[in-house]
Amino acid sequence: MVVGDIATGTDVLVIGAGPGGYVAAIRAGQLDLDVTIVEKDAYGGTCLNYGCIPSKALISATDVAHNAANAEDMGIHADPAVDMQGMVAWKDGVVNQLTGGVEKLMKANGVNLMQGTAEFAGENTVRVAHGGEGQGSESIEFDSCIIATGSRPFQIPGFEFDGEHVLSSRDALALDEIPEKLVVVGAGYIGMELSTVFAKLGTEVTIVEMLDDALPGYEPDVARVVKKKAEELGIEFHFGEAAKEWRKEADGMTVVTENKDGETSEFKADKTLVAVGRQPVSDTLNLEAVGLEPDEKGFLQTDDQCRTDVGHIYAIGDVAGEPMLAHKASKEGHVAAEVIAGEPSTLDYQAIPAAVFTDPEIGTVGMTQDEAKDAGFEPAVGKFPFMASGRALSTGHSDGFVRVVADEESGFILGGQIVGAEASELIAELALAIEMGATIEDLTATIHTHPTLAEAVMEAAANARGEAIHTLNR
Repeated sequence: MVVGDIATGTDVLVIGAGPGGYVAAIRAGQLDLDVTIVEKDAYGGTCLNYGCIPSKALISATDVAHNAANAEDMGIHADPAVDMQGMVAWKDGVVNQLTGGVEKLMKANGVNLMQGTAEFAGENTVRVAHGGEGQGSESIEFDSCIIATGSRPFQIPGFEFDGEHVLSSRDALALDEIPEKLVVVGAGYIGMELSTVFAKLGTEVTIVEMLDDALPGYEPDVARVVKKKAEELGIEFHFGEAAKEWRKEADGMTVVTENKDGETSEFKADKTLVAVGRQPVSDTLNLEAVGLEPDEKGFLQTDDQCRTDVGHIYAIGDVAGEPMLAHKASKEGHVAAEVIAGEPSTLDYQAIPAAVFTDPEIGTVGMTQDEAKDAGFEPAVGKFPFMASGRALSTGHSDGFVRVVADEESGFILGGQIVGAEASELIAELALAIEMGATIEDLTATIHTHPTLAEAVMEAAANARGEAIHTLNR
């Protein structure tokens, strides 16, 4: 301990107050454990402050303006004016409401809140450095520790974030002026979501991607729907090109890319958003002090109770490996807290849904058709296009489809892919079906409200059984 330190003790120390950490802290508090949580930045973590919530708030706001300006087919003529500063202020209000709620919930559940940066000083000790000169530090003795330090955006050589010319996703969500020209490096889900936002605000968006297509983690027919809509919004794609360097110009910047043959291209822009993925934050914890070593990518390995190789230390969320999803982190937070409290809790992921908030949205869960084959199933696949949905047509958003993958012999739902309006909501029906062990007959027999987009899930299941009414059977 450093001379002058304050020393305290706690049953459970949680490092990081994102969607994994604060859920773990609240659950541990509910289980009558003495809990202390340390957060170096803002309660709610990246998800609430700089990621999921602010990006979806801006997506919703830009959709309002874009849809109003493009509703002439419905007899609506409008020319909305976007006040970017007002839009960002509204987004910040949403964020503040949620993060304030998280802080109140933790306090209401008896969680001790502490601001500072934590690093291990021994097997049962961390030191917390409080920010600012003269703020001092503090040592905390703990029985169990949950590491929930999340992740940070990858930087690429020559494109270090400066918040002015080269932006991280966090920087892009805080812009108070709409850039005229934006280069986006990376066509993954973050790059595609934010490209859509700025394209709808009138920005001239160019995406450069070193791979051969957009959204490489998704099936080609799913990604194709999103890419086609992005091109309709005016987004320009350049595949097979890696960002090489940039230079400042009097009127902005020039981004230089290079393809595999060494040929270069140049793109003018006001700003460049680098969205090439995220890396776990495990390098700030002094893990050597507790005998923990992350893998070559920085992830901490855990068992099905979120326990690391050191028995009283747990890891959850992004720092514990893929998929880097807030709801996966929250589930792990539940499990870690309950295991520490002595309950027989384990991770039981029948399937983890994922969503991309592009236009249209993507929702996936469980296995694809190819994955089902690789796992030894004979898959029965049903598909229903939103073009055949009365509700989709009546909203003016009929791009995309629902696909249901089931086991031919038993009928059990194995997975599904949805691309279309409200896919992020609709995928929950298939996630529940997998969790409950439902069959395609169950989905087909369930009466769905008419007219709704959810009928498309039922119709896809019927198609997998060769019983579709509103589309041709497979």
